[in-house]
Amino acid sequence: MNYDKKTVKDIDVKGKKVLLRCDFNVPQDKTTGAITDDKRIVAALPTIRYLLEQGAAVIACSHLGKPKGEWKESLSLAPVAARLSELLGQDVIFAKDIIGADAKAKAAALQPGQIMLLENLRFDKGEEKNDPAFAKALADLAEIYVSDAFGTVHRAHASTAGVAAYLPAVSGFLIGRELEIMGNALADPKRPLVAILGGAKVSSKIGVINNLLDIADTIIVGGGMTYTFIKALGGSVGTSLLEPDWLDYCRDMMAKAKEKGVKFLLPADTLCAAEFSADAKPELVDTMAIPEGRMGMDIGPKTIQEFSDAVKGAGTVIWNGPMGVFEFPAFAEGTRAMAKALAETDAITIVGGGDSAAAVTQLGYADKMTHISTGGGASLEFLEGKELPGVACLLDK
Repeated sequence: MNYDKKTVKDIDVKGKKVLLRCDFNVPQDKTTGAITDDKRIVAALPTIRYLLEQGAAVIACSHLGKPKGEWKESLSLAPVAARLSELLGQDVIFAKDIIGADAKAKAAALQPGQIMLLENLRFDKGEEKNDPAFAKALADLAEIYVSDAFGTVHRAHASTAGVAAYLPAVSGFLIGRELEIMGNALADPKRPLVAILGGAKVSSKIGVINNLLDIADTIIVGGGMTYTFIKALGGSVGTSLLEPDWLDYCRDMMAKAKEKGVKFLLPADTLCAAEFSADAKPELVDTMAIPEGRMGMDIGPKTIQEFSDAVKGAGTVIWNGPMGVFEFPAFAEGTRAMAKALAETDAITIVGGGDSAAAVTQLGYADKMTHISTGGGASLEFLEGKELPGVACLLDK
């Protein structure tokens, strides 16, 4: 896939109406509806401010939650409009619909330097179906399309891909940075390239491992997916997470790594426990010999040392997925140690979205990373080398 896409800086937006796809899918208090974390709104501000300063009239749009094409008051974007207005220090006009009379009238009246927000895109069934009529109606509100919601680019929805059939399409600053940093890491990495893969299941990382075997110099495996590899090597895994259907795949991947000269590192020691509980007592064992009735919960000290050493000499490190059950303090050390190793290396450090991004932020190392991806599923598909519909539709430089 071509990652060299045009951004807002490559086009003239002065006096133009710009349809801006944001990711305002923010967490809210279930009782009051108050926004509990506005990070995603804050992340959109640089692109919004740039467009307004350049004299564009901005028509922002986003989804929120999963209303499945039905109107739900609890999932209205009205609170987002209010918060965005506070952050920008100017009025954000809110449309009570998406492509209806209110949105059309407000979009038509919108002046350069003004911003409006459409109601939740997913209130219309046409959004997730990528219905051409819905996409065309959205596009008719504006003259230029700017995509800045990286967390949704792996989905071919009307607002992420469909509208690009009717409008010139470029990226905002968020997506521009994702493409520049993650694209370079995959297309022309500073070597050695070390990929750290964690998380629960091998099955969710198949495409990533396949793709990285052709790119990486070292692949490190931790988290729950470890134990399917260990079982494939003939080890005993007790009651650890196991995907028996993927044993042959694990053997094939390890053989392929050997054939290609890619170092494939698995944990040497494991912290295990008798039950999946925050209060469970950690026991340190050899990863190849986890006792019956015990489940692997984190990597051990020997593994932490080995994995950290691999990171020290890296040119680029890509990390996706925690090393253990980091939400339980007794089993968080492996993930914490990897975050620390990334923070202390001189390498380009890229943290995939989702749990690893949450862990790095929670552990206080976020500002030490070169890049933390804003997309969970999108960054995973990016690492798989898949074509992302919301990126493929943007104009090439």
